[in-house]
Amino acid sequence: MKLGLACLVGYIATIYAANYAVQHFGFVTVAPGLQAPAGVYFAGLALVLRDAVQVMLGRKVSVAAIPVGAALSWFIAPSLAVASGTAFLLSESADWLVFTPLQKRGWNRALIASTVVGAMVDSAVFLWLAFHSLAFWQGQVVGKLTMTLAAVALCALIRPLYQPKTVAA
Repeated sequence: MKLGLACLVGYIATIYAANYAVQHFGFVTVAPGLQAPAGVYFAGLALVLRDAVQVMLGRKVSVAAIPVGAALSWFIAPSLAVASGTAFLLSESADWLVFTPLQKRGWNRALIASTVVGAMVDSAVFLWLAFHSLAFWQGQVVGKLTMTLAAVALCALIRPLYQPKTVAA
């Protein structure tokens, strides 16, 4: 429960941090020839935290966290709050359609597949609503997936520490 609450707070914080970074730092280079809004790395981490919240606290909690993060972001820039809130809600739906059925086949497999789908949907919706352009879509997806792979690797390392221990009969 404590880990789930920590992931929930982290998820909400990454939504806010992504919007803060976009507003204050603009665009960053994510790979040679590719740029994305500066919040891309926070958004990539948010996609992993979203799945963790869904597993530990339920889908309703993961969905309810989105307007909280967007509301906090309203104080940074209302247009970014609307764009990110809408993008997260739509990508949450796409993510859920992929993550939930694949989870039975392995958490890491489900996490990677759903995050790829979520990153593509989130990137397209956010860029269109925030900038009325998809010009940075490739950079958005590459940046999010880079952060996601790092987060998945970290989760794979620490997840065994949080597995329930079975007691021999």
